[in-house]
Amino acid sequence: MSIQSGSHESGSGEELTVSESERKNMDNVEAEEKQNAKKRGETEQERTGHLERVEVVIKNPRATQRSKHTKPEKISFGNFIETGCPEKNSAPNSSSILPGSQFEPPEGGFGWFVVFAATWCNGSIFGIQNSFGILHVMLKDLGDSNDKTLQFKAAWVGALAMGMIFFCSPIVSMFTDHFGCRKTSVAGAFVAFTGLLSSSFANSLGMLYFTYGILFGCGSSFAFQPSLVILGHYFRQNLGLANGIVTAGSSVFSIALPFLLKKTGNALGLSVTFQILSLFMIIQALLSLTFHPLLPKAQNLSNDESNMGKRCLEKLKNHFNISVFHIYTYRVWAFGVAFAVLGYFVPYVHLVKYVEEEFKETEKEWILLVCIGVASGIGRLVFGKIGDLIPGLKKIYLQVFSFLVLGLMSMMIPLCRIFEVITLLCIFMGLCDGCFITLMAPIAFELVGPSQASKAIGYLLGLMAVPMTAGPPIAGSWKPQPSSCHPHLAIPQLKQSWTSQSNERTPLPHDSCDPPSGMTLP
Repeated sequence: MSIQSGSHESGSGEELTVSESERKNMDNVEAEEKQNAKKRGETEQERTGHLERVEVVIKNPRATQRSKHTKPEKISFGNFIETGCPEKNSAPNSSSILPGSQFEPPEGGFGWFVVFAATWCNGSIFGIQNSFGILHVMLKDLGDSNDKTLQFKAAWVGALAMGMIFFCSPIVSMFTDHFGCRKTSVAGAFVAFTGLLSSSFANSLGMLYFTYGILFGCGSSFAFQPSLVILGHYFRQNLGLANGIVTAGSSVFSIALPFLLKKTGNALGLSVTFQILSLFMIIQALLSLTFHPLLPKAQNLSNDESNMGKRCLEKLKNHFNISVFHIYTYRVWAFGVAFAVLGYFVPYVHLVKYVEEEFKETEKEWILLVCIGVASGIGRLVFGKIGDLIPGLKKIYLQVFSFLVLGLMSMMIPLCRIFEVITLLCIFMGLCDGCFITLMAPIAFELVGPSQASKAIGYLLGLMAVPMTAGPPIAGSWKPQPSSCHPHLAIPQLKQSWTSQSNERTPLPHDSCDPPSGMTLP
């Protein structure tokens, strides 16, 4: 017996028939699928959709065979730069819909209170970090002033704190997924508060390595990252505006905190300054209570205890998923950014100390950090809008250009002998900093698509941790002598070294020559 199929046609228009054996095979598949679906906890609609796909494969195996032998379209590197990740442009199907993808955020309302809380969180953490140059000068009271490595040791305090913020990012992502944004951020703020408060009682740099570098750095990481994740629960169409306001918070705090730290440090001392900064973390913990999640959590339809181990294993695999590194362009970009930020944090740590030593300036040096903060805020707004106008991964070119200018400005600082010129260089550095920070998330989105963008950013921040931590101490250990920075000082210092090493003058090549008439050699 044969059954003529009038509803399915092949690509060439030929009629397909199903024999009795094929029909029995389909019945067996359907019965087996019912049993498997019952074990998996699938709904009837999901099971029916799966059976329809199986039926098409059985009825038209030649079409399936043709699809298997179809060669995938090759994507060149140039096309990849133009169009971005293919995943982002592909049409979604029923199997690719993620939990919460149908969720519609309120686009405002209580969400603006969340934006204010996230702005305080972002601003207080990175405002303190960016103003560490003021604290770095005050740390000399905790060390031996005759120690030539004091600047190297003091730089480790701020470098550890900044490095821990990025190093803990992949771990914070796991905690945020498991415990939620509110609990993770509140706990992180209390840890950061403990670190700053205990730093006020530290009497050595070794203690500050733990209290400020480890405790405050780790707590800041756990408090900061959920403040960005929670924005997606309240905004979608206005997400760019909300994210711009939050990230600009660090610039606002970077403008005000250097002035505050300078005044409190001179009048009250380092210990009271740390206690005042700890109050920022208490306020942050209270504001983090507004991080109420709205996205629905994925529901497990099967509560069978025998599948508990499998579900835990799947969660671990999902948390430690490194599939983003299979994308060649992401690998190049991520490791390139990690290498480039080796000197990123150096000006924030050493600039104030350098200006005090070179220019004997102890009243206006904090203005340099303010200039960087103001320019960075402007850069984030301007280049954020410019980035929206640049298609695909061409944004990488703009980010690379910002790195080049940032490095060039840093190289020119030791060559400047006028304070106002250094101020101008700091403005350009701030603009480039804003460009780099603003384009980081959009580039990650273009490279790996929306479903893996969170992991891509987390891994990127983790890779940035080591070079950002090592950069300031390395710069402190390479503290140059004046002659190495300023060539016109080399000859006097050479003459001094000749007279100090020996009472006898060092022989010179022209000693064997007769001097010109009327001229004597030294």
